[in-house]
Amino acid sequence: MNMHTWLRAAAGTPGKALPVLSFPAAARLNIPVGQLVRDSGLMADVIAYVAGNTGTAAAVSLMDLSVEAEAFGAAVNFTPNEVPVITGQLVGDEDTAEALAVPAVGSGRTGVCVEGIRLAGKRITDKPLLAGMIGPYSLAGRLMDVTEIMYLCYDEPDTVHTVLRKAAEFLIAYAKAFRAAGADGIVLAEPLAGLLSRDMCAEFSNPYVKEIIDAVQTDDFAVIYHNCGNTVIHMIPDLYALGAAAYHFGNAVDMTQVLEAAPGDMLCMGNIDPAGLLANGTADQVREAVKQLLSACGGKPNFLLSTGCDVPPNAKWENIEAFFEAAR
Repeated sequence: MNMHTWLRAAAGTPGKALPVLSFPAAARLNIPVGQLVRDSGLMADVIAYVAGNTGTAAAVSLMDLSVEAEAFGAAVNFTPNEVPVITGQLVGDEDTAEALAVPAVGSGRTGVCVEGIRLAGKRITDKPLLAGMIGPYSLAGRLMDVTEIMYLCYDEPDTVHTVLRKAAEFLIAYAKAFRAAGADGIVLAEPLAGLLSRDMCAEFSNPYVKEIIDAVQTDDFAVIYHNCGNTVIHMIPDLYALGAAAYHFGNAVDMTQVLEAAPGDMLCMGNIDPAGLLANGTADQVREAVKQLLSACGGKPNFLLSTGCDVPPNAKWENIEAFFEAAR
């Protein structure tokens, strides 16, 4: 299908929504998160469960942002019921940046994730299938430490650019592997860039994101850019210039302000609070939040209801059902 046409049609259809729900589905199916993230068959199970048992407009895979850094050699901490996290610092100076090898797709758990998409695609035939991937600056931050990279951007920018070039090279290959496995697009998560100033984002994130988009996006393969940072409102003109098929924003920003700043043909998704409401709120609070957001933004032809980020594993399923009920 032409994904750009499909996305515009979805935004113009009342009741359509595209939340990121794989981890709560795992809990619904009694699958420990620590097991899910290492088993392609279980990944396909939860993706297919969400696709078949909710009103989601598209099937979306896991947003596990430890996968790509692990493929580069970073250490990962796994726990039974939490999303994996990167620990330690793999790259800290020019020498380690230069020595960093670009892994082959299939390294670490990347092969498991690609296979999960392939298996899910065999079961989901009535809606698009989107794979989750990390963005280049967010990947570099996990390799260099998410705090340390902020200092290195000022003190050793060339070192950061060395890592970013290698990150982008790998992410292009990874996205192409997802496309070959049957994905109709990717959700490219670049949350760490949401902590940067507009100028810093323009130097250390946007050029590499655009390189990825230009290399992999086609009429039938969409890149949806995700940034849940609170500075994103100042970056709208720059983000639009990246040429992504759609943009997904977090609940740290006011969606009405995002839409006011965005061109009318820039498809914007968001931004119900995944942790504060879907995980820790009540069903009535979720319904009210969705109603308020749709009242403010639902009349815009370039708006598609979603969560502000991936929904935590401990989200209440009755809250998820309330989300879709309010959307309908």
